[in-house]
Amino acid sequence: MPRPQLEIGTYGEIRYSPVAGGYRARALFRDFDGNTREVERTGKTKGKAAQRLKDVFREWTGSTTGEITRETHLKVLAEVWMEQVRQDVGDGKKSPTTETAYESVLNAHVVPGLGELRVREATVMRLDRFLGALQRNVGASTAKTARTVLSGMLGLAARYDAIDGNPTRDTRRIPTAKKKPRALDADERAGWLARLEANEKAVRWDLPDLSRFMMATGVRVGEALATYWEDVDLVAGTVDITHTVVRIKGQGLLRKPRPKSESSKRALPLPSWAVELLTKRAAASGPIFPSSTGGMRDPNNVLRVIREIRGGDHFLWVTSHTFRKTTATALDDAGVPTRLIADQLGHSRVSMTQDNYLERKTVDPATAKALEGLLDKPVRPKTGDKPGR
Repeated sequence: MPRPQLEIGTYGEIRYSPVAGGYRARALFRDFDGNTREVERTGKTKGKAAQRLKDVFREWTGSTTGEITRETHLKVLAEVWMEQVRQDVGDGKKSPTTETAYESVLNAHVVPGLGELRVREATVMRLDRFLGALQRNVGASTAKTARTVLSGMLGLAARYDAIDGNPTRDTRRIPTAKKKPRALDADERAGWLARLEANEKAVRWDLPDLSRFMMATGVRVGEALATYWEDVDLVAGTVDITHTVVRIKGQGLLRKPRPKSESSKRALPLPSWAVELLTKRAAASGPIFPSSTGGMRDPNNVLRVIREIRGGDHFLWVTSHTFRKTTATALDDAGVPTRLIADQLGHSRVSMTQDNYLERKTVDPATAKALEGLLDKPVRPKTGDKPGR
């Protein structure tokens, strides 16, 4: 019985044979012109020979898995899509933390739950049921990320003409509850800083000064920990926010040269008390809030210590974002325009600032005054006038 023909852009079983100094890996590859060719590469081990062979296929096709069709399993589609995500990370189009989040949800939920389905079997109904179960059993946030991942995967399949459209788009939207913004008021700010100053571990972890710096600037915790002394101008009283700290699996802590978005890069003026704080801490180089060894602090560890220090009573609700909200609220109360507050926080859209960081205020009484006579009796038209004229 003849061997079934390979699909366009795919390769067959890899075969190995010993050669001087290592191994040869060979496989049949069906090229995009329809011809099937045998391709080979050598290496010191079978694994290295196979990797070199796969590298050739990746260069030719943009993927080690070849063409995507209606019969492709979703677990294979996931690999192809993740290759593109990694490429986007390498090109600076996506964040390494985004890659980590996508890969985590893929491995923990999407592939175990849907991986054996073929592309043609990924119907709106099946995807909707999967996402609904994930929302109920794990949580809305995870389900929302899974929906994003599936949309990316099946959007790729649609671009490969494996399906007519992206079925994920027709699944139900997954709402996530938004927490009401809460900032530290004057008494709470004093109480929080007093708690930190009285706690030996908090002082050792620089939490008093870190809290003050974050309230002075409104920066994210990763941005604060990525700020180096070369970013600070004590004479001008400014600080440049150009980096953030992230932990990447297999790489450790990285000082990423672009914060959350392009608008996150910003030069911020400092209040005089923040300049005084930094002047007392001033060093020649390195992070302004270094670890015990002089390197960068891990944001996750800082957040863990904040949770430990805040206790279970009055400050249980405090997170690193509380300081950011405190900054936004103080600026808003002082009458600073929302556009400037958005610039301070590094938001590209004013709506992001309004929806997530500012409390709704009582509407100006002038609106009621303007509507006062809305339901008064209409004035009779003058003689000779026609209504509507």
